[in-house]
Amino acid sequence: MAATSSPVRAIITGASGMVGEGVLIACLQNPAVEKILVLGRRSCGITHPKLSEILHPDFMNIHPLAERLKGYNACFFCLGVSSVGMKEDVYYRQTYTLTMHVAAVLAAQNPGMSFCYVSGTGTDSSEKGRSMWARIKGKTENDLHTLGFKAVFAFRPGIIEAAAAQKNLPLFYRRLRWLMKPIKSLFPAYVCNVSEIAAAMVAAVSQGYGRSILEIRDIKQLALASRHENPK
Repeated sequence: MAATSSPVRAIITGASGMVGEGVLIACLQNPAVEKILVLGRRSCGITHPKLSEILHPDFMNIHPLAERLKGYNACFFCLGVSSVGMKEDVYYRQTYTLTMHVAAVLAAQNPGMSFCYVSGTGTDSSEKGRSMWARIKGKTENDLHTLGFKAVFAFRPGIIEAAAAQKNLPLFYRRLRWLMKPIKSLFPAYVCNVSEIAAAMVAAVSQGYGRSILEIRDIKQLALASRHENPK
């Protein structure tokens, strides 16, 4: 995949959620990231010289924002919902329809953009399996490649560890956070942290990567390589 020689100028969605907030915090600390625009329904609650924010209530229609979304070479799409207790048509709309709409507008405004989509371990690229969420995520991954982006990367993290500074954590995670250390010790191959996801995203955009689907091992490998090239 082709890499960009320019500093990373990223649009981040989902910054008020656990993954998006962690990616945002890590990107603000990354010297390879020059500029960040957070696109969200509510404020991320962070101020920084290289951060700006657009609040928009309806992600099913971001056409009114099109002109303000120009000039970026990366999107880190961390917006997502759980499929637990959700009907398939609702999950499809909130996952596939919403993502494809936002992505299509971004691609039209930024032909040189690379799109990094947070998917999940077990996503079904065939779109034919029994798992509803996995089929829909698989279709989303597949169809993002049809929009004309410079590159599309699907990130499939497993168990995600939040950063220490994060505030926007789900209740279940806050209650069970103490379990993360033993889980990491017992099953290190199934765990990655948000800082690794962010570093891998920045590296994929700026350096390219040989696969469009990044499983946990790819995320860790790319993040490690990125840190060796950009030590703090």
